[in-house]
Amino acid sequence: MGIREFPSGAPRGKSIAVGMRRSPDVSPRRLSDISPQLRQLKYLVVDEAIKEDLKWSRSVEDLTSGPVGLTSIEERILRITGYYGYQPWAASCKREERPRDSPGPAEAQAPAGVEAGGRASRRCWTCSRAQLKKIFWGVAVVLCVCSSWAGSTQLAKLTFRKFDAPFTLTWFATNWNFLFFPLYYVGHVCKSTEKQSVKQRYRECCRFFGDNGLTLKVFFTKAAPFGVLWTLTNYLYLHAIKKINTTDVSVLFCCNKAFVFLLSWIVLRDRFMGVRIVAAILAIAGIVMMTYADGFHSHSVIGIALVVASASMSALYKVLFKLLLGSAKFGEAALFLSILGVFNILFITCIPIILYFTKVEYWSSFDDIPWGNLCGFSVLLLTFNIVLNFGIAVTYPTLMSLGIVLSVPVNAVIDHYTSQIIFNGVRVIAIIIIGLGFLLLLLPEEWDVWLIKLLTRLKVRKKEEPAEGAADLSSGPQSKNRRARPSFAR
Repeated sequence: MGIREFPSGAPRGKSIAVGMRRSPDVSPRRLSDISPQLRQLKYLVVDEAIKEDLKWSRSVEDLTSGPVGLTSIEERILRITGYYGYQPWAASCKREERPRDSPGPAEAQAPAGVEAGGRASRRCWTCSRAQLKKIFWGVAVVLCVCSSWAGSTQLAKLTFRKFDAPFTLTWFATNWNFLFFPLYYVGHVCKSTEKQSVKQRYRECCRFFGDNGLTLKVFFTKAAPFGVLWTLTNYLYLHAIKKINTTDVSVLFCCNKAFVFLLSWIVLRDRFMGVRIVAAILAIAGIVMMTYADGFHSHSVIGIALVVASASMSALYKVLFKLLLGSAKFGEAALFLSILGVFNILFITCIPIILYFTKVEYWSSFDDIPWGNLCGFSVLLLTFNIVLNFGIAVTYPTLMSLGIVLSVPVNAVIDHYTSQIIFNGVRVIAIIIIGLGFLLLLLPEEWDVWLIKLLTRLKVRKKEEPAEGAADLSSGPQSKNRRARPSFAR
């Protein structure tokens, strides 16, 4: 990057503007290396007496003239360098073509200023309305996730008092996954402008599995393993509810976020983040403290081991999905979950039958089955999965994850009034540690950059306040000096 030499006697600002007009293809250059100096130039005050002495100078004339009044020094530097696509030639052409005997700045630019202010306020109002709408939907999604997850957990606990068959309950609820794609297609018909038939939409979503679509080989290699992991995750979770209280189960399942990070770091080579390592350590420490809270009884240890295994299966499901299939659109995700339901009906149905005849999960008659509890649990679990998979369309993913954490205090309140749970100090500390680790895992990857920017802005604001106060105090003596100093202008 060379330095242009200015010819003697030629005004610098004018020569630069002419040079920039002759070469409009000049690529903009960044000023990140001198950004601190630019911020300091904002507070540079040009003495009126110096302006009076040098009023024929082009530099001072630029400061006192122009379509917008006083032009800041920072704008002049941006005009020289072309910072971030700023086009100085366009601004300078407009300034030179404007006649000298034009109306004053207030008269000439009042309509334009009003119009620009109206547009800016309209944009800000639209932006704020969009953000408020997204936050409103986020609150609704959080409440839906929290209520459906806590409700399904409590309803499963209530069901086991009459129907002690966790695997059969898992199989029955997973069959409802078949409804994902039909429900998605109903939403597609209602919302989309270009409506497609079921067959067309199905073929388009099948491209997610490859060029050949959903073949028998793809079904057994890319869908069947996830069907097994889905079943294991839900079965281990429900079996743990039989052993320990729902508060411990829900808080321990939050550790799956830490397991997802560890597996992604090892398998997917994701970015290493120290704060997430701390969160994983907190999750492990919370698991140990939760085990210690009940005195290492065999019943409690087995229940905690089942929840941790369920969280591990959930993490493995998410990491393998990202590794083998990548990211899916809404229609593709709905089709995939419906395929899991089909796999469950075709290949998992034999297992509840075997467990029934071996009397591992046995019930005397079908009339004794609490069908209301089974259907209620299935509907709540289906609602939870629908909101968790498609809620990103209306709100932020972080807000959806908060719903899982908020289900822990909901379950704790319900357990306090319906069971004999003892909230000793160790259990409370374990719950807080695991919850804190979960919240740390929700931080974005560039959270440290955002924090540094926030602290920098706060420092700049603190510096601006004393600078403005000093400028107000120095305005009095400067006015007296200007009166006493004679003018040399002719």
